[in-house]
Amino acid sequence: MPSTHTEDDSGTLSFYLRALYLRRWLIITIVALTVMSATLGMWAMPRWYQATAVIKVDKPEEQVALFSREGGQYDPFFSKEQVEILTSKQILYQVIEALELKQALGDMFADGHTLTESQAYHFLADGIPLSKGRPFFSKSMIKVETTQQGASLIRVSAWTIGEPQLAAAIANATVQIYAADRIAFATANQTEGVNRLKEELTKQGATVSAKRDEVERLRQSLNISGVDINIDVLNQDVENLRSLERTLIQLRVDAIGRKSRWENFRAIPEGDRLMLVNSELISDQNVQDLLEAYMIKQQEHARLEAQLGEAHPELQASQRSIDTIRQQLDQMLRGYERSLELSYLEAQARVGELQRQLKEMRTAQISSETSRMRPFEDAVEELREEEKIYQTMKLTLRQREIDFQAPKKSIEILSPAEAPRHSAWPVWYFIIFPALFCGSVLGIVVALVVDLCDNSFRGVEEIERLTELPALGIIPRGFHLVEPKSYETTQAEPYRVLQTNLELLGDSGTHKVIALQSAGPGEGKSTTLRNLASVMALSGQRVLIIDSDLRRPVQHRHANLSVSPGLADVFDGTMPLDEAIRPAGVPGLDLLSSGDSGRALNRLSVKKLELELRQLKDRYDTIFLDSPPVLGLSDAGLIASLADAVMLVIQHRRHPRRMVMRAKQTIEKYTGQLAGLVLNRVPLSADGEYQYYHANYAYYRSQDSSRSKEPASGARSELADDEAVEGFRMKE
Repeated sequence: MPSTHTEDDSGTLSFYLRALYLRRWLIITIVALTVMSATLGMWAMPRWYQATAVIKVDKPEEQVALFSREGGQYDPFFSKEQVEILTSKQILYQVIEALELKQALGDMFADGHTLTESQAYHFLADGIPLSKGRPFFSKSMIKVETTQQGASLIRVSAWTIGEPQLAAAIANATVQIYAADRIAFATANQTEGVNRLKEELTKQGATVSAKRDEVERLRQSLNISGVDINIDVLNQDVENLRSLERTLIQLRVDAIGRKSRWENFRAIPEGDRLMLVNSELISDQNVQDLLEAYMIKQQEHARLEAQLGEAHPELQASQRSIDTIRQQLDQMLRGYERSLELSYLEAQARVGELQRQLKEMRTAQISSETSRMRPFEDAVEELREEEKIYQTMKLTLRQREIDFQAPKKSIEILSPAEAPRHSAWPVWYFIIFPALFCGSVLGIVVALVVDLCDNSFRGVEEIERLTELPALGIIPRGFHLVEPKSYETTQAEPYRVLQTNLELLGDSGTHKVIALQSAGPGEGKSTTLRNLASVMALSGQRVLIIDSDLRRPVQHRHANLSVSPGLADVFDGTMPLDEAIRPAGVPGLDLLSSGDSGRALNRLSVKKLELELRQLKDRYDTIFLDSPPVLGLSDAGLIASLADAVMLVIQHRRHPRRMVMRAKQTIEKYTGQLAGLVLNRVPLSADGEYQYYHANYAYYRSQDSSRSKEPASGARSELADDEAVEGFRMKE
């Protein structure tokens, strides 16, 4: 595509700004269509409602102690972990069950089909189909986020389509179930210990009952009724035996405690053990130090992850360091589990050994007949010891139950979710503003592309340079027919300038017959001819317009006359020339219309017209010939051969340059040369040079009323001088 830029300002900012201004209606149309499309799309979107609950989550004191060296209790790893727990299956499955969301979400997203539990969880936590018009900033129906760094507040938001009450119910159920689950998890060990203690208490009660039965049986068998079992009647050997038995009881209690700790720790999944590590559970300083290093590495990794990409070497090295420490922690925790098991087995072995020793001592005492009362006394002592154990266990259970009834809450619901009154999506400014921006960018791009693809003439200098013809006149857009009352106004000023330039082209009387032609139809050639003829007639000349466009005549409409009689009737000999010429509504201006023929000119008609023109030249100062477009029709060339001067009318940026150049070549083939060019329908803001030509029009517009009061002859003569000067300037 050939370059369409002028030599002076192509590629400059002013060049592109003028191009955008010329295409402003195209830009406005594209922007309006884009905004309208976005608006219609927004109204077609389903209405999303958002309900939000805010909770405060505090970290347990024993875990906070690990971060006390950093001067604060905020733990980003802990907060991130709680966010993941809130959106886990463990919580959301309970929410689905509690609110019966399988059917509700099926009605909302699956055309009424009941969803499975996993499908409902997918909609809640993983994502919603784009066809449902989900908010671009939310990937799931439940969105959990921390409010700000350094705070322990968590915001839980639920999104639903057309169900504000359901959104509030989902948000509230999520935080409530999470709170209950966290409390249950925090008290899991305590609950397990209470249940185990109740079991042991029941067993101990049965043991005490069995011992009482044994004492009564010995009392009857030994016939020692009346003996108070609370009086000590034991000798030294019996006291030694009972001391060993008390030691055995202590070892049994210790073994039970070791077994309980081992079984509880073994029941915890390996993935959850790290969350329970604290100084009270594991007193090993190496484990505590390694855990603290792990937490610090987690914080550093979270900071690097926010700053660096996933493939960054420093971030990958941090992750490898975290994995290494985690492996070491897992190994140490497995070792700790093994140590608990060995400790329990060791305590069990001590209990077995002491039982064996007691059995030997009892056998020795029974075999000796030092005392008939020894079995009874042994049974009474065992009963006392079992009762003491029972009372101790009962008191311990009571204390544990009191502590369990008042657990320490680490979760507080600060703001429960409420049903929203208005939809949260779509938000008009999130849609209209981007649409406005995108429409503006698209409009500007389209306007620039259209302008760059436009290979029409862009300015006066370019037209004069490429055609090597002077621009005799520049007619602004929006000018109408010149009438006698508008002759002294700015409405006629461009045509007066055109008249002056035309008269300055040659000697007086040289250009008697003037033809106005254009490359294509619709360029305003006939209107320009009519206005130029009117201006010349109002200046005192005798002017005749011959509408030689027999195919599509226009001049009779400008004069408010019928198309016949006219030139065709003169050619046919049915009407004399003098009778066919009629006044055109302007003093000094006559019209020879085309007549009702609809035919094309031929050589014979041109010869007849040439003969008529010889007669008319003596009667009129100027004769104008209106003709069809140059390209595609033969009439224009024949008419151009009859004219003394031909002016080519070019509408601003209507036809490609090659079309105008082809019309110029066609006219020159018949006439030898063109008198000049007339730029028609030029917008005043189209180009800086056009504004230069038209700047004085606006200046003198305010003087129209006062000018009409001045003497006509003086004003006209002064205006003629100004036009002459302006004509010389434009020609230059």
